[in-house]
Amino acid sequence: MTLEPKVYIVGAGPGDPDLITVKGLKILQAADVVLYTDSLVNEELIARHKPGAAVLKSAGMDLDEMVAVMIESVQQGKSVARVHTGDPAIYGAIMEQMSLLKKAGVAYEIVPGVSSVFASAAALQAELTIPELTQTLILTRAEGRTPVPELEKLTDLAKHHCTIALYLSATLTKKVMGELSDAGWSPDTPIAVVQRATWPDQKIVRTTLANLDIAVRENNIRSHAMILMGWALDPTLVDQDGHRSKLYDKEFTHRFRKGVTTHG
Repeated sequence: MTLEPKVYIVGAGPGDPDLITVKGLKILQAADVVLYTDSLVNEELIARHKPGAAVLKSAGMDLDEMVAVMIESVQQGKSVARVHTGDPAIYGAIMEQMSLLKKAGVAYEIVPGVSSVFASAAALQAELTIPELTQTLILTRAEGRTPVPELEKLTDLAKHHCTIALYLSATLTKKVMGELSDAGWSPDTPIAVVQRATWPDQKIVRTTLANLDIAVRENNIRSHAMILMGWALDPTLVDQDGHRSKLYDKEFTHRFRKGVTTHG
């Protein structure tokens, strides 16, 4: 595969080196320069780079340093794989990189990846949208040192009583408990915390809203964790028949199948 001299912002997935997309892997294997988030991206994946490629770690760089490397490389006719964890579109801090690249006249392309929210759901064997229970998934984070917009406070979002996925919030569990309680969530609402989803040391903790903070502290979870909340996380749902999708209902007609109505 021959790459154009531009920046490819690639989502590397949640951790498992096999969970990068085929396109993302091809770019990694063909790029002249690989700049990756070494604090989060699996080294086994980065080891698949092209022989002779320049491989640089970005954890110790600031924004200007990172972008300078990308700009200089492309101006020299090289292709750059800027490898991010998960999917770049969610808490990826890519907008500021794209802004500077655009100002410098450097072309870039984004290649999506598997987000930790979906890797966590897979680890939990959970469906996050359950018919007649919850059909909405909110991706957000608790408010900490970085503020959230006034209209996106967790208490207000939680009033929808749908499934909520919290990024970057493992150290704010007491705050989360208070805000969800204020929104009327039941203390026995199921919650699952997945730390380092798909990595060999992946940790899964199932708990309830009332016990969230205790469960996180007892399991020493402070970072790299996804918190999934809501009744879709109830592990007993798979044993129940009351929330089945209409998609495969034998009496449900759609474009590809005519439903069969039975009469008693």
